[in-house]
Amino acid sequence: MVRTPQTPRLTAPQLGIMKVLWERSEATVVEIQQALRAARPLAATTIATLLSRLEKRGLVTYRAEGRQYVYRAILQEQDARRQALVEVTRGLFAGDVPTMVSQLLSSHELRPGDLARVRELIEAKELELKKRKRS
Repeated sequence: MVRTPQTPRLTAPQLGIMKVLWERSEATVVEIQQALRAARPLAATTIATLLSRLEKRGLVTYRAEGRQYVYRAILQEQDARRQALVEVTRGLFAGDVPTMVSQLLSSHELRPGDLARVRELIEAKELELKKRKRS
């Protein structure tokens, strides 16, 4: 992980900004504002404030380009996802992974191939656990 063993929680507006940065690699306040306009219209000053807070927490960095800053995510998307799942699994499901997976499967519309992909992931994890057990 980039920061600490526990990646900080992100608010919905912060997550929206991070998604733009993960998707684009780098972006200015105006570019982020344009990307978020349809889903979550925010003032440029609000985005700048959120970016400043994310920067102070070590989750984004920036470089000056002319008179504006170009922001880049330090926190990796995979790390943010991992921590969010850990929090949900521990908090809402008290560490009960089978119940969490059951809830996920029953409450989401599955696309063709989703279950086959889940089976592949389970088989890969089982192989990993068997190898670890032999070592």
